[in-house]
Amino acid sequence: MKKYKTDLPKMLPTTASPVAITSSWLLIVGILLIAANLRASLTAVGPIISDIQQTLGISSTLAGLLTTLPLLAFALISPLAPRIAQRISVENTLFIAMIVLTGAILMRSLPSIAALLVGTILLGMAIAIANVLLPSLIKRDFPTKVGLMTGLYSVVMNLGAAIASGFSIPITEQLGFGWQGMLSFWAILALIATVVWLPQVRRIERTQINSMKSNKNKTNLWTSGMAWYVSLFMGIQSFFFYVNISWLPEILHDRGMSAVDSGWMLSLLQFVSLPATFIIPVLAGRKASQRGLTLMTALLLIIAYIGLLSGGSIALIPLWMILLGIAGGSGFSLAVMFFVLRTSSTAQSAELSGMAQSMGYLLAAAGPFLFGLFHDLTKEWTVSLIMLIVLTVLFAIVGFGAGANKTIQAGNK
Repeated sequence: MKKYKTDLPKMLPTTASPVAITSSWLLIVGILLIAANLRASLTAVGPIISDIQQTLGISSTLAGLLTTLPLLAFALISPLAPRIAQRISVENTLFIAMIVLTGAILMRSLPSIAALLVGTILLGMAIAIANVLLPSLIKRDFPTKVGLMTGLYSVVMNLGAAIASGFSIPITEQLGFGWQGMLSFWAILALIATVVWLPQVRRIERTQINSMKSNKNKTNLWTSGMAWYVSLFMGIQSFFFYVNISWLPEILHDRGMSAVDSGWMLSLLQFVSLPATFIIPVLAGRKASQRGLTLMTALLLIIAYIGLLSGGSIALIPLWMILLGIAGGSGFSLAVMFFVLRTSSTAQSAELSGMAQSMGYLLAAAGPFLFGLFHDLTKEWTVSLIMLIVLTVLFAIVGFGAGANKTIQAGNK
C-alpha cells in the first residue's frame, strides 16, 4: 500500500505516548456517532412531508425547501469549515457543530414556519461542517487505516439515513409522536454524539489550536486540475443520488409498478449500497490508483440507466436498483477517499473536502429540479434519463482523472 504523507506528528501532543486503547475506541465511537447524524435528520422528513404541509398550511414549493435548503447550506458552508477548524481545532469545531445540530433539530420541530425553515438551515450548516472535517480527521488520526475507517463511517452514515427514513412513519403514527415529536426524536441521537465527543474536546491543548494552519506554500486548490477532478466526481455522484431518491419511485410507478412496490425498490437501492460503502474504501486504500474502481462504478450506472430507459420487463427493475445501489455506494465512498488519497496533508485534505462538497451539493440541489423540468417539458422520462447517461460518461472521465496515482503537492497546480 502506498504511504501518504500526514501531519500526524504535528497534530498530537508532543508529550503523548501512543493513544491508549480506551481513548482510541472512544474516538472511533465518537466518529461513528457523528456519522450517524449526517443524514438521519434529513431523510426522516420525506415520508411525513404531507403531515407538515397540512399542519402548517404550507405549499408544495415551500415544503420542497426542506430538502433544498440543507443542500444549499452544504454548498455555502463547506468551504468555511477548514478555516473554522484552523482557528479552534477540528475537535472543537465538530463539538460545536453537534451542539448546533441538536438545537436546530429541536427548533425545526416547533409549530412555526419560521422555526421550521431556520432550524433546517442551521441543521444543514452543522452537517456541512461535519461532512467536511471527518475525512481529514480520519487522515490525521488513522493514517494506516484510512480505507477501513472511511468504510465504517460511510456505512453508519447511510444506515442512519435508511433507518430514519424507514422509521419516520412508525414513530409519527404507530407511536403517536406526530410529525413534531418524530423530528425532535432525532435530537436524542445528536445529543448522544455530542456527549460522547466531549472527551475529545477536553484533551485538546492550546498548542494544537493552530495545528491545521497551512504552510507557506499553500496550494490554491481552485487552480489544481486534480482538485477539479475530485470536485466534479463528488458533484456528479451527488447529482445522481438526489435524482434517484427524488424521482425513481415516480418513474417506476409510471412503468406500471405499484406505489408501494416503487417505494420498496428505493429501499432496496439504499440497503444494497451499504456493503459497497464499506468494501470499496478498503479496496481503494490498498491500491495506488483507483481508476479501475471509478470505471466499474460508471459502467454499473450506465447499464442501470439504459435498463430504465429501455422500459423492458418490470421483473428486471430490482436488478437495475441493485446496480444503482452498488454504484451509488461506490461513488460516494470513492469521493470521500479521494479527499484523503489525493492530498499531501491533513489541512489540504480538509480544504479539498470543503471545495468538493461545496460544488457537489450545488450540483445535487440542481439535479432533481432539472430532471423534473425535462419531464415537464417532454411529458416523458426519456430525455431526463438520457441526461443521466450523458452525465455518466462525464463521470467516467473525471473519475479516471481523480483516480490517478497522484497527490496535490503544496505550491503545485
